[in-house]
Amino acid sequence: MLIDVRHLFHSYTRDDRYAVQDLTFHVERGEIFGFLGPSGAGKSTTQNILTGLLSLQRGQVTVLGHDLRTTGRQLYERIGVSFERANHYRRLSGLENLQFFASLYSVPTEDPMKLLRMVGLEDAGRRQAGAYSKGMYHRLNFARSMLNRPELWFLDEPTSGLDPTTSARIKEIIVGRRKEGATVFLTTHNMYTAEELCDRVAFIDEGRIVALDTPRALKLRFGQRLVRVEYRADGSSAVETLALDDPADQARLQALVSEARVETMHTQEATLEQIFMELTGKELA
Repeated sequence: MLIDVRHLFHSYTRDDRYAVQDLTFHVERGEIFGFLGPSGAGKSTTQNILTGLLSLQRGQVTVLGHDLRTTGRQLYERIGVSFERANHYRRLSGLENLQFFASLYSVPTEDPMKLLRMVGLEDAGRRQAGAYSKGMYHRLNFARSMLNRPELWFLDEPTSGLDPTTSARIKEIIVGRRKEGATVFLTTHNMYTAEELCDRVAFIDEGRIVALDTPRALKLRFGQRLVRVEYRADGSSAVETLALDDPADQARLQALVSEARVETMHTQEATLEQIFMELTGKELA
């Protein structure tokens, strides 16, 4: 496993008010692991600890085989981080920013122009980063996180604020890099992104993990199997949503099929957001 976290606690006030409390999970090599929860749930705190931006207060954490209490520069040569809130030198061009950050590594790095091309910034590469839109700035940050071809890639809301076309391009890059061997730790409150990309997801709420499994297993475990039926009866149209595991709804469905004029019938399954709401009573946004 590339990440092993055991009984992790962190308090910003250094008392019993914890931003994260008793987190235990692991991330396997080659998977996309989603950390899913609303703002303030503890996602960024956990990621900041894993990347060394916050000191480890309590618990045991290893990343790429390194104990976080003793690790040094060698860890940062092997990871990439794309924060939701990017930070670049605004007076430098996008290309110059990537060239500068590439110079900080002692390992081989990607061609900066190639990365700009991948994220759709090739034409803007020689413009000052300060003139970039929020979405362009976000894409530049994403490109920067790939400079050292990271073995372990931390992504914080990678599609936030992007248009659908650009968002789809970013997702394709993530999947492509995973196929090339990268492991991804994805922090997000976007259940669609998590459901589309992740092999496993952890739901975090108020600093605690409330569920952890594959999206499919979570749906089977916590979600309802539903069917939406559109039909005509007595000359008018109607719609009903029935639970396939409920005996009364099963009987109702049989009656509709036998007695009504069914026009469409679609099965539905719970989304990750619905499951999160069922477990916590909260929305992900």
